[in-house]
Amino acid sequence: MKASTFVYPWDVNGDPEAATRIAGLGVQQATLAAAYHSTRALTPRHPRHRIVTAEHASVLYPTDARWEGRDLRPYAAGDWAPGDAFGEAAVQLSEAGLDVHTWVVLAHNSRLGAEHPDTSVVNAYGDRYPWAPCIAQPATRAYLTDLAVEAALRPGAAGTELESLGWYGLQHLHAHDKTGGVPLGDAGMYLMALCFCGTCREGYGQQGLDADSLAAAVRAALEPLWQGAPDDGGWAGVEKLLGAGTAAATRAWRDETARTLQETVVRAVRAAAPEGFQILLHADPVTYHVGANPGVDPEHILSVADGVVVPCAGGPGLLTPFARAREDAVIAANFPVVSQMGGSPSTLAADVARARELGATEIRLYHAGLASDGDLDTIRGALAGL
Repeated sequence: MKASTFVYPWDVNGDPEAATRIAGLGVQQATLAAAYHSTRALTPRHPRHRIVTAEHASVLYPTDARWEGRDLRPYAAGDWAPGDAFGEAAVQLSEAGLDVHTWVVLAHNSRLGAEHPDTSVVNAYGDRYPWAPCIAQPATRAYLTDLAVEAALRPGAAGTELESLGWYGLQHLHAHDKTGGVPLGDAGMYLMALCFCGTCREGYGQQGLDADSLAAAVRAALEPLWQGAPDDGGWAGVEKLLGAGTAAATRAWRDETARTLQETVVRAVRAAAPEGFQILLHADPVTYHVGANPGVDPEHILSVADGVVVPCAGGPGLLTPFARAREDAVIAANFPVVSQMGGSPSTLAADVARARELGATEIRLYHAGLASDGDLDTIRGALAGL
């Protein structure tokens, strides 16, 4: 079973042992960040630094002329990834015997929202989510499509993995985050993710909903949750809070918006890519879920892309709908393996075996650059036994 680990360019560049160390884990591929959001990351083995602070979302390579004269354009990285950081790291990983695929984060960009606030998701209370570009807006869709093509098709890459290609919502760790005081469940998070920007207000109108009335209904539906009532969770919980007909209309707008963006982006990447270039999406099989692994319809997305990368932090159960949808698709089970970040490297062998039973064809490991030496030793042992 093919294994890949996620890696940042700053894990590799400036560390002459990094690429060999990563290859020595027993993986065949490195999924290397080419476009990434802001982060503060540990580099526990790097000879020059221990902490890298990526201050804003950026591309980790030099952009080309396609962005000239455009308001929405990617941001260059600062000193955390200067020049062609991706290209430099990719060469080293390739020389160590690893296939390199790009890791491209799309609809997750706090700086874009700060500098262009009209691009952001707006909730029913009027609060903007600067980290979450509204994927219904035409200019944003064009930006995301061109970013996907440019970032995916870096020299030396044999494929790409597209993260956050769909709706983003409230779920977003922020600096000194303090949003967990009220336990919003699945239903509450869906309601807090509904966007009321101008484009989405028009979209709800196309579904027979008045946007002002819908926003008022969402606020009324959320009020018991703010007061501590339990969230029944799941789609049944959304229907209970909002009403089945209204809930279905919101989902129709959002599902179609995400679906057509995913089709457009994958089509554009495939048109520009060499033959055999692999395109995977980070995805969740529940269509109304939002975030880095946005909800998709398994049959539809596997008719568009070559496969999916599926989060398995809570177990491998999300793999099953994808495995049933298409027999020849790539179904990559994504396991967190950093023990201090909630991963479980000690159970990796058993987790992979179970994932294989449920239809996984490959595995992803998050994340070789962040893991301790002890975690890497455990990962190496687990992969050697597969």
